Amino acid sequence: MATGQLFSKTTQALFYNYKQLPIQRMLDFDFLCGRETPSVAGIINPGSEGFQKLFFGQEEIAIPVHSTIEAACAAHPTADVFINFASFRSAAASSMSALKQPTIKVAAIIAEGVPESDAKQLIAYAKANNKVVIGPATVGGIQAGAFKIGDTAGTIDNIIQCKLYRPGSVGFVSKSGGMSNELYNTIARVTDGIYEGIAIGGDVFPGSTLSDHVLRFNNIPQVKMVVVLGELGGRDEYSLVEALKQGKINKPVVAWVSGTCATLFKSEVQFGHAGAKSGGEMESAQAKNQALRDAGAVVPTSYEAFEGAIKEAFEKLVEAGKTTPVKEITPPQIPEDLSTAIKSGKVRAPTHIVSTISDDRGEEPCYAGVPMSSIVEQGLGVGDVISLLWFKRSLPRYCTRFIEICVMLCADHGPCVSGAHNSIVTARAGKDLVSCLVSGLLTIGPRFGGAIDDAARYFKDAYDKGLTPYEFVESMKKKGIRVPGIGHRIKRGDNRDKRVELLQRYARENFPSVKYMEYAVEVETYTLSKANNLVLNVDGAIGSLFLDLLAGSGMFTKPEIDEIVEIGYLNGLFVLARSIGLIGHTFDQKRLKQPLYRHPWEDVLYTK
Repeated sequence: MATGQLFSKTTQALFYNYKQLPIQRMLDFDFLCGRETPSVAGIINPGSEGFQKLFFGQEEIAIPVHSTIEAACAAHPTADVFINFASFRSAAASSMSALKQPTIKVAAIIAEGVPESDAKQLIAYAKANNKVVIGPATVGGIQAGAFKIGDTAGTIDNIIQCKLYRPGSVGFVSKSGGMSNELYNTIARVTDGIYEGIAIGGDVFPGSTLSDHVLRFNNIPQVKMVVVLGELGGRDEYSLVEALKQGKINKPVVAWVSGTCATLFKSEVQFGHAGAKSGGEMESAQAKNQALRDAGAVVPTSYEAFEGAIKEAFEKLVEAGKTTPVKEITPPQIPEDLSTAIKSGKVRAPTHIVSTISDDRGEEPCYAGVPMSSIVEQGLGVGDVISLLWFKRSLPRYCTRFIEICVMLCADHGPCVSGAHNSIVTARAGKDLVSCLVSGLLTIGPRFGGAIDDAARYFKDAYDKGLTPYEFVESMKKKGIRVPGIGHRIKRGDNRDKRVELLQRYARENFPSVKYMEYAVEVETYTLSKANNLVLNVDGAIGSLFLDLLAGSGMFTKPEIDEIVEIGYLNGLFVLARSIGLIGHTFDQKRLKQPLYRHPWEDVLYTK
């Protein structure tokens, strides 16, 4: 067992099994104490590597994450404390691995319920190799103004109240982590505070004993008196009794063993800790208190008198000139987390993203205010979801059905069009699904798919201005612009696109008005008089009919319709639909296990 101080203001630890809150509390304590370096050098999270972002005061820092104990110790050779937040199932094995590393001097095991045989092996190894085990079943320990383990001493408010941000003159050791917090507060009220405090843990076999730490405190010059809180069960306190009797401790010791109320019960009582169970008269709180008293420790008559006994012992040291109370300092203000400050109403922070179409903060996601369960229970379809997420309103069923028809009709147009071709070539190169899909989508533009938006814009502008088909077409010709939505490589006036016919038939049967579509048909009549392939294609049909959908539904204002056309909603419909086909072609090529594509030489004109 170590004979002096375990920690200092430069002590650094490795934290096993990432837990954000206790690590952040350690870093906040560092800032409070004015440390120059964070007390957590690295995090060990089995299977993970990289960094975790945390705060050191107002500065955000990246703490390295390692997948193994060995890697962490090699990367941080000056970190000599191992803080183990593993479960009781793996705490012993990981702690033993850490203790076997030459750089680790202290291991704190937080888990309770570690098998006793494993705990005994850890204790034996630590003693044989001059290392310290704190725990199992411990909250840890703290050196005031220097270093703390995990959640020791609780919240920052409690730490400040207990004056733990600067060193005092009292060494404290206890079995209980919860009672440690209480005693830190008590000691701060009646003395100049804690210098170091340790909770050895409440299991039957703790890695270090009360007397181990009291003997250490006796060798630390800054510690002027010692406070001990034991509990019924076990015989650990008797090693302290022997040390007192043998004169190994020359500083005042104020002690209390809790559990005196156990005699009031007729049967044996098990208190909170595994070790807090009396196994006979010698293990009772009364017997241990009396033995400590007889050995020279200051032992009050009750726990209620404990505070007064501590105060009296400290005042005697001051009167005798053996200690001078530490001067009080004002600790720095710990920056408050933004989320906490916002909830408390202390600050208001601007948001960085605005969303008006969906919300996933409640019990279930909502699309434009409609809960997901409602969408499913009402039997709504893809068209309804598109109307909610794109248009932020529930469109009539004939509108959403039209959207679905557009998606189905535009889903694919064979393997030879540029988008499908690109996806096929990419799939045959062995790329992943997303890469194949994106390679196809990137070809969508003015010459492939993008004509829907332009068709809607030009047809709307011409109709709203009252241009005749002749005036419209001829004005476009003068500008050198082909009429979007008119023309097809294969279809002719006597061999029309079935998709266009299906869309027109549906609209005539269901839409309240098809004025834009009829205008597009009139334009087609004129263009066919010029050439037999200048037919209304599917882009022109969808573009004109979407104008009729928006205008005829009565759910959109004129400015809203203009904005929808301008933003590119209609092209979005083609992108959504064609993605289905591009994904299909990708799967098809992968299923067929097609080799890398190479374009044939005979299909290339090589020229100078």
